[in-house]
Amino acid sequence: MNRILIPLFLLMAGGLTSNSQTMDNTDTSLAAAEELQLTQEWDKVFAKSDKTDHRKVTFVNRYGITIAADMYMPKATTSPLPAIAVSGPFGAVKEQSSGLYAQQLAERGFLTIAFDPSFTGESGGMPRRVASPDINTEDFSAAVDFLSTLPEVDPERIGIVGICGWGGIAIQAAINDPRIKATVASTMYDMTRVTANGYFDADNSADKRNANRAALAAQRTEDYRNGSYQRAGGVVDPLPEDAPQFVKDYYAYYKTPRGFHHRSGNSTDGWNTTSAMPFMNFKFFEYAGELENAVMIVHGENAHSRYFGEDTFKKLHGNNKELLIVADATHCDLYDNLDKIPMNQIAAFFNTNMPAAK
Repeated sequence: MNRILIPLFLLMAGGLTSNSQTMDNTDTSLAAAEELQLTQEWDKVFAKSDKTDHRKVTFVNRYGITIAADMYMPKATTSPLPAIAVSGPFGAVKEQSSGLYAQQLAERGFLTIAFDPSFTGESGGMPRRVASPDINTEDFSAAVDFLSTLPEVDPERIGIVGICGWGGIAIQAAINDPRIKATVASTMYDMTRVTANGYFDADNSADKRNANRAALAAQRTEDYRNGSYQRAGGVVDPLPEDAPQFVKDYYAYYKTPRGFHHRSGNSTDGWNTTSAMPFMNFKFFEYAGELENAVMIVHGENAHSRYFGEDTFKKLHGNNKELLIVADATHCDLYDNLDKIPMNQIAAFFNTNMPAAK
């Protein structure tokens, strides 16, 4: 019989009791779902497919935050189905890129959900627009909790897709949660690395990190004094003429009808500024070499973010890991350009690594 090994400090600290009795003030039940106000009309930045059915769903994560998601199911299909949870990019919402991926994969035979992370979009959690390396990783596992209990889903065939900053978070979730049988990280960022070191590791020094920590700590004091959180700002607008090409690419997606959505932080005023603090003191992929289940990392040949994926791929072990470089594609091409996103290869990867029982 498998046993869960419980660290001694948890028992000594009273985190868990060693007998069958619980204290009267201990509530071990799951948190009740919050009643969210969900938009019922189609408000995605992509067209609705006539090959899938769509509905809104909610589920609760381990921190008691209610997550809002769009569920897509292929029409005229037979259950149980393989399932995929999708989120990202970092600061985006399910009405943007993640929803497009989810709908496309549903057309290819998967039950999918595209979810808003905790504190963002239509999901619950206060205050708004908080990012967390821990809670956001938990969001993926909470999605697996939800999918595993659906009668339409085969719980042994669940995978995840993370886009941009959520690509790194998806891999981090898969390292910790073996129920995730296959993971795709598309056009991924390592948010812990870029926050601590800057783009292309240009700010990788203790002096620069300590200066950033001091500024963020001062902002915390100011936020508390003001009773509100400063926003970091979304994609820069107006766009400076000398902006790097990848910033221009972000603008072309988030600030135009192509990808703008009023609930998206990247499209509007961004995260709470102090959300950056934990990412500076947290390192993803410490145990990446222990990830046994399958991973595909997808990047554009011309993506500024390509180094995140290539360096992360080097940390993965096993013959079920794949690095796919898309010719003549940029970072944002893999947000919504269906001529560039290798959707059929992604679907084949999931089918290969989440096979139906014989």
